[in-house]
Amino acid sequence: MAANSKEFSKKDLLNFYREMLLIRRFEEKAGQLYGMGLIAGFCHLYIGQEAIATGMHSTMKQGDKVITTYRDHGHMISTGSDPKKIMAELLGRKDGSSKGKGGSMHLFDLEKHFYGGHGIVGASVPIGAGLAFADKYRGNDNVTYCYFGDGAAHQGQVYESFNMAKLWNLPVLFIIENNHYAMGTSQARSSSIDELHKRGIGFNIPGVKINGMDVFDVIRDGQKCVDFVRAGNGPMILEMDTYRYRGHSMSDPATYRSKEELNCKKEKDPIDSLRAHILTSKIAVEDEIKKIDDAIKSEINEIVEFAKNSPEPDESELMTEIYN
Repeated sequence: MAANSKEFSKKDLLNFYREMLLIRRFEEKAGQLYGMGLIAGFCHLYIGQEAIATGMHSTMKQGDKVITTYRDHGHMISTGSDPKKIMAELLGRKDGSSKGKGGSMHLFDLEKHFYGGHGIVGASVPIGAGLAFADKYRGNDNVTYCYFGDGAAHQGQVYESFNMAKLWNLPVLFIIENNHYAMGTSQARSSSIDELHKRGIGFNIPGVKINGMDVFDVIRDGQKCVDFVRAGNGPMILEMDTYRYRGHSMSDPATYRSKEELNCKKEKDPIDSLRAHILTSKIAVEDEIKKIDDAIKSEINEIVEFAKNSPEPDESELMTEIYN
């Protein structure tokens, strides 16, 4: 683990562990419910990437905004949204965060400044730039955390957004969650360069590469970038080097990668690494970790029961909140 782990209190470290584990167990349960036919449509799991959402969340202040792609469950949990409402949304139920009408790819929580959840590849980027423009127009020091994947990094609208964001010096972090596979195509086969944080050079946007599998690296290096943007210096690009353990979506068996590759990546699992650090550094004992594990297990059961017991939306909801 990163050396700066000593900067955090025991409470901080256990909170990081709890949040990351909640995201992992939530996603595992979502995968099970999808297999049972209780979740319809597409479902993209965040398993393996938890250190990014949790780490960057710790760098945020009230009023900062988050927008992301369709791999959005973990990000919404990290912003503090009610996991029960998120699961209810996945099941298409009335008590879901979008009243059961958005589903997995279109989560939203205005109160928590979480702006989606977008199914179109790269769509989060121009919208994220727009959110940042609004904050600059209002004259505050809020920062927009705009997430997208390595596949979306090749989209034209991304570079149009880069250009405008730098022209207007917008307070936005363009965060590339590089899990090395754009659907089923490896980055090595789809990208002319393997350092995506350098994609902003032509727009005079600085970029850094961060180890997205270590929550301490994410916090330490991410905080420097947040401070730079919050100080009025314009946008930055953060390339989070990470890995997804499951397929692109639930319909993807991920046969395009070897078991050896997957097992090698799992040796650097962000949750296992944090747990090991907490125990070996004697920050907490095994019983304390087990209590968190058991509490998360019980919470997941409550989340699922809430979602299952929530009624389906009334037919009258079908044509509401539609904008012409």
